[in-house]
Amino acid sequence: MTGVPIETVSEIVSPNQVNGNTCPSWMFWRKRRYVVAIMGFFGFFSMYTLQSNLNIAIVAMTENKTIVLDNNTVVYRPEFDWDSKIQGHVLSSMFYGYISSQLFGGWLSAKIGGKKMFGTGIGVPALLTLITPWCARRSVYLLLTIRIMEGVFEGVTTPCISALWSKWAPPLERTMLATLAFSGCYVGTLVSMPASAYLATVLGWPSIFYLFGSVSLVWFVIWWIFVAESPAEDPRISKEELEYIQNTLVNVDCKRNIRNPWKRIFTSKPVLAIVVAQFTYDWGFYMLFIELPTFMKDILKFDLGQSGILSSLPYLAMAVMLPFSGQVADWFRKKKCYTTTQIRKSLTCGSFVTNAALMLAATFSTSSTLTVVCLVLAGGLGVWSWSGFGVNHLDIAPQHASVIMGISNTVGILAGIFNPILTGYIVTMQTAEQWRIMFSISIGIFLFGAIVYGTFASGEIQPWAVEVEQHSKRGIKIDII
Repeated sequence: MTGVPIETVSEIVSPNQVNGNTCPSWMFWRKRRYVVAIMGFFGFFSMYTLQSNLNIAIVAMTENKTIVLDNNTVVYRPEFDWDSKIQGHVLSSMFYGYISSQLFGGWLSAKIGGKKMFGTGIGVPALLTLITPWCARRSVYLLLTIRIMEGVFEGVTTPCISALWSKWAPPLERTMLATLAFSGCYVGTLVSMPASAYLATVLGWPSIFYLFGSVSLVWFVIWWIFVAESPAEDPRISKEELEYIQNTLVNVDCKRNIRNPWKRIFTSKPVLAIVVAQFTYDWGFYMLFIELPTFMKDILKFDLGQSGILSSLPYLAMAVMLPFSGQVADWFRKKKCYTTTQIRKSLTCGSFVTNAALMLAATFSTSSTLTVVCLVLAGGLGVWSWSGFGVNHLDIAPQHASVIMGISNTVGILAGIFNPILTGYIVTMQTAEQWRIMFSISIGIFLFGAIVYGTFASGEIQPWAVEVEQHSKRGIKIDII
């Protein structure tokens, strides 16, 4: 059977039948694809608490405070006397490992399964997080090593979740399910920043790593028990839901050994558009994710508690807007108001241009309140692009989605590496003028990304992604359950 264009699928909504009984729509746990999405949400939640904890902890680790030495001498200095360059390398160290495993994780998850890779990608970093305080107190190089190792394992998570969606997500629910799971990234950051600031103030910075490492281990156990690799392997799925998912995913054969057309993937213009969009979004995201607490301390003169709370506000906006944008994108696709290509381009390019405008306003604002409002709006409106480029790989090549996501994330993670290092070299005196340079660089990247994606992106399955043996001319009539 061939890939049937989404526009040929009849969307006839039938009663929610699960195990032969009418199932109210609010009983989401009776639909296994929603369970996968919700568990994915908490997985990304856990992963981003593990990533973001150091962003707040390092403020407490390097601030001046009263310290009693072993010889009972009392001094007033930082526990870790790291300059801005060392801090930049510490904050970016996870991304050295993160970038190394993106493509490999995408390829491996297509071979052995997304469930195993996603679980391992969070479970192992959780264990490493628990020993982070011990490593930091021994040597900054040991801390760098442990963070790099965390990055290696976490690097497989985003590509391998695409392998799961290629088996679990019906085309007309694809954006909604994927964005629901991805919104866990922002909720995790939203929770971890103020919680980390509170823990650092009350219990000391090591408690940050102990708490979030333990919570992530609990998630790992639940994920391993309750999530299946594919609908056909899920003992809890209803016959109706299984048939619905299998009939809609006509481009995906879960049992077939996938052969990736590497040359065509790397020379595809739609793939290039996704890669550039990923880097663009990640650059803006990491400006907020890594640098915002420091910016608020340097320029807005907020203390640790204020920085932790206010730095989390963009992620509140992201957490709310991302699933909403996914619903909007899928609604337009079901109504056939616009083509998939038009929807992906509009969401991505509109988001990038809006972010550039908001960062420009924040750069030259003389009001702390206006600056915070602009950055919060930038975060909330920025995630609309995820309903564009963030699921676009599933449109153009569903069976190769994990590999394409691995490629784009590999390039995107360069933003996580270069951003804090560049900030460390530019923002040496913590002045407003130096921070304006960093924001100006971000504005230019946003505009460039909008131009490239608007020119080359596509929402149609690519010829090189359709297997010859799958070709068929008939349409399929499907009831959405």
